[in-house]
Amino acid sequence: MDVFNEADQLRQVPMLSKLDPSKLKLLAFTSEALAYKDGDYLFRAGEPSDSAYVILDGEVDILAQTESGEEVAVLTRGRDELIGEMAVLSNAPRSATLKARGEVKTLRIDNDTFLKLITESPAVALDVMRQLSGKLAEAHEQLEALENRVRKLRRGAGNS
Repeated sequence: MDVFNEADQLRQVPMLSKLDPSKLKLLAFTSEALAYKDGDYLFRAGEPSDSAYVILDGEVDILAQTESGEEVAVLTRGRDELIGEMAVLSNAPRSATLKARGEVKTLRIDNDTFLKLITESPAVALDVMRQLSGKLAEAHEQLEALENRVRKLRRGAGNS
């Protein structure tokens, strides 16, 4: 795919849709389009953060590791979603493992390009903040659900 086609595809991503065409072309030129097969890892927890990704097509599972070492999918992210941005923004190692669910196409945006994109474009920065807020709310809801499940299990164990 050439830079013009990639820029047209990027224009469909809500987070990037307000960028002017020249910035979209520059982003397409400086970023890397990647394809993953079912079961491929995009990155693993603990790895250094070197980029953020926009999912252009397909879905990825966010995995957690059980006490026995088994990987379990806890969330799924799909088309037009931003992933990996938390590690880039916090300059920390990856906090999660991501695995392709079926065929997945992404745009890999290196740290410097991603940080420049959000510092130079208020519309993109606002969308990144909205996505982060949504992810935090979702994580909070999951935590509450897990805490409720643990309470129920403890009450059930106490009655036996």
